[in-house]
Amino acid sequence: MGIAVNGVDISDSAIEAEIMHHQQAENPLREAVHEVVLRRVLLDEAARLGIAGQGEDERIEALFACEVTVPQADDDACLRYYIGQAERFRSGDLVEARHILFQVTPAAPLELMRQTAEAILAELQAQPARFAELAAQYSNCPSGAIGGSLGQLARGQCVPEFDELLFRLQPGELSGRLLETRFGLHIVQAQRRVAGEVIPFATLKAQIADELQRQSWQRALHQYLHILVGRADIEGVELEGANSPLVQ
Repeated sequence: MGIAVNGVDISDSAIEAEIMHHQQAENPLREAVHEVVLRRVLLDEAARLGIAGQGEDERIEALFACEVTVPQADDDACLRYYIGQAERFRSGDLVEARHILFQVTPAAPLELMRQTAEAILAELQAQPARFAELAAQYSNCPSGAIGGSLGQLARGQCVPEFDELLFRLQPGELSGRLLETRFGLHIVQAQRRVAGEVIPFATLKAQIADELQRQSWQRALHQYLHILVGRADIEGVELEGANSPLVQ
């Protein structure tokens, strides 16, 4: 059995043309079929309602504009969302950090570097005040010239394993173990921590309103598509209308 929508066959050529837009999908053929069928459902509904346009996309957009409406998010809704998502709306913490990097090279293999780094770490645990001196002497990072200082770092500025360790350390704390990354072995010390601040609601109100509006529109559109798909006579394929890229 072929695929048909409201008694009209869907051609193989239409699916072949659409499949090129879904090459990154897990199942490109299925996604293409669903997209072509859903588009046909929407165009049929536009025709039924007498909605015109210069092309298919314009008619579908006009259909959505007529049939899918959502209220504007008011100040109270925005404030409730702001309070409920408080962690999202704060600037990130900063940590002032320094490190000593032991870079692994063919001339300095990992085990040799590890022995040296372990010895320097033990020295720093005994004499923390020597950090800048030993960084200048041993670090393979340009920061060694300024005592190993990396300045203030936010989350995401370093490789994940460095981030994870750094933001667990307390101010002034020297890591009790070497950290291994793709750059080599690190001795890491957190220094001053600068706490992030909550961004004022007034600064974010318009952004939150837009986000709530998009969420409401997506929900309303998904509901509308499910209604249309349930009402259409679709043969040869089971379709979940809300899964289409048309609604993104």
